[in-house]
Amino acid sequence: MAAAKKKHTDKNISPSLVDRLLYGQIISSDFFARHWLTVFSVVILIMVFITNKYNCQTKMEEIRRLHTELEIVKTERVRVRSVYMSRIRESSMQQLVDSLGLNLHVQERPPYKLASVK
Repeated sequence: MAAAKKKHTDKNISPSLVDRLLYGQIISSDFFARHWLTVFSVVILIMVFITNKYNCQTKMEEIRRLHTELEIVKTERVRVRSVYMSRIRESSMQQLVDSLGLNLHVQERPPYKLASVK
């Protein structure tokens, strides 16, 4: 029974991993002095990774923005082409009517409905 109490008190007395890390018992300044090149390389690699991720995210946002702009331009192109094709058809029909001498012309005012009086 005394051995069980001793094990229980030893667990309370032994510092945790976080405490040992904070007080320099796991990684001390000697570790950094001996492995400074490795630590420096790891820090540089982490910074390169963060920079690369940031650049990738900003480029992806730019791609999304340009894709949206492209869709708008495509829609505008279709609209302008439709107007152009409509004008070409109208002018070619007018030329055909004029060449046949039918004496028809394009109305200046749009048609309107007459209301019937009851």
